[in-house]
Amino acid sequence: MARVTVEDCLRQVENRFALVHLAVRRVLQLRKGATPLIEAPKNKEVVIALREIAAGKVTPQNILELEAREDLNGELLRRRRIASTSEEIQEVMEESAPSGSLEESMEEAVAEGQSEKDEDADV
Repeated sequence: MARVTVEDCLRQVENRFALVHLAVRRVLQLRKGATPLIEAPKNKEVVIALREIAAGKVTPQNILELEAREDLNGELLRRRRIASTSEEIQEVMEESAPSGSLEESMEEAVAEGQSEKDEDADV
């Protein structure tokens, strides 16, 4: 694949300072796990960001939209993980719970604790 140059990117973003700002924002998105918009499996985030800019896939106009989309995807993924973890916890609790209700189990534990205190007092 040909090298990406700053000149390639400046065809899409005319101001070099805006280009740097845009590239940094995109690199940060990629480092947080954003999906690359181009095929570049072995490239570093900086190279991917510059290639995306040169290809016109990332622009000053759509960078915030891309950021919002990735934030939304991240939030959905986080909620799915929480739901999955909650279901797993519920399953473990149901499997390890005694056959009776939780209230009955607590009453039994309190009664056992009380009988141990009575035995200690007798000694």
